[in-house]
Amino acid sequence: MKLNVDVTGHGHRTAVLLHGMMGSAESWWRVAPLLVDNGYRVLAVDLPGHGLSPRDGTMTHLRAAEWIAETIAEECGTTPDIAVGHSYGGLILAAAVHAKVLSPRLAIYVDAPFTSRGGWDRDELLAAYESDRRARTYEGLRASRPHYSDQDCVVEARAAKRFDPATATAPATGPGATYPPEPGSIVVRADPSSYVDDATAAELRARGVIVRSIPGAAHSIWYSNFDEFVEALPEVFAPQNPESVID
Repeated sequence: MKLNVDVTGHGHRTAVLLHGMMGSAESWWRVAPLLVDNGYRVLAVDLPGHGLSPRDGTMTHLRAAEWIAETIAEECGTTPDIAVGHSYGGLILAAAVHAKVLSPRLAIYVDAPFTSRGGWDRDELLAAYESDRRARTYEGLRASRPHYSDQDCVVEARAAKRFDPATATAPATGPGATYPPEPGSIVVRADPSSYVDDATAAELRARGVIVRSIPGAAHSIWYSNFDEFVEALPEVFAPQNPESVID
């Protein structure tokens, strides 16, 4: 299955961006131009059941990972310079790296879980996703997420309208799975975080994963703390010869 991907920039380095649950490629509307300015060709992917990508009520995490690899293959093969996954997109990125269908030179996980517990009741989860989707109107987001800018509310409300709960529910009703990040990858987490708590952060560091915390940040860190998010990733955003850091 080919997914929708927004491609911007003409740099010789490539960056793959994977949004979180109920988001879309547009979620990176402020991050992508900065990457372009730093010499990247940016591929922002709509995950299955999100944005303009196809729906599939039988999707699994590994199948989604394969679709992402297939989608970006024509643009950059399966070895982009960086791949960034937020939340659910981070879980899919970790699954893709674990399955060796994607081999970024640098994998970055933004407040992402690395375990899917599985075993959810399909009807209950469908109802929960649908309720959340309906609440994510422009007005609802403006009231519930005061740290969102006007454009953040616009793109996230549009993403919610396009979100397919059945696709997102499918992998959660199957067996659970864990996809630990590789040593040398980077985790940027909110502090406190509902997904990467202190104990998990310590375990990741012991595995050789670089963990950086942004105190007081919201789950979508670049929405609430954009400058701190950029500063937390000098390997990517530092203007002085960033190539040498990744090399």
